[in-house]
Amino acid sequence: MGTAGMVVSLAVAGWLIWVLPGPHLAAGLGIGPVDGTMTISSCYEATDYEGYDDGTDCTGVYSPRVGGEPRRRITLDKAAASHRAGSTLEVRLVRGRAYEPSGYAAGTWVTVSGLILGPFLALSLFFRASARDGEWSHNGDYVLVFIAAELASLVVGFVFGLTVSLALALSG
Repeated sequence: MGTAGMVVSLAVAGWLIWVLPGPHLAAGLGIGPVDGTMTISSCYEATDYEGYDDGTDCTGVYSPRVGGEPRRRITLDKAAASHRAGSTLEVRLVRGRAYEPSGYAAGTWVTVSGLILGPFLALSLFFRASARDGEWSHNGDYVLVFIAAELASLVVGFVFGLTVSLALALSG
């Protein structure tokens, strides 16, 4: 049960990351085909539902690359910079929002991936220790692993986002 539980736990974590933050991360890194262009109307400092700073978002009109689809208003989520009104960007769409390559978006979605992975990592280590010892482990260290993984995801997300931002600035 222990080894199978470990594998299943990590497989579920991988699947959740693939389905939930994975597409956003890929779009924020500029991976995959461009879905269309966006003409910027305005940019503004976005806030999350609690009122905290959440980067820069822009509104504008999206023109799909594939003919026959209508143009529509859309939001550019976690923009790399505040763009001038009238500028045109190539964007990728994920769940109704547009993304451009952005360090802020990449760092955010790496952090979300780590926050998803943390509890499953602690659970898989619990299963592994239980399989090794032949009985359910009652050691409380798995809570510390969980806390360390969650804190590490914040640091890794910040460093990753900063690295992507620097790479994008250097590449022009």
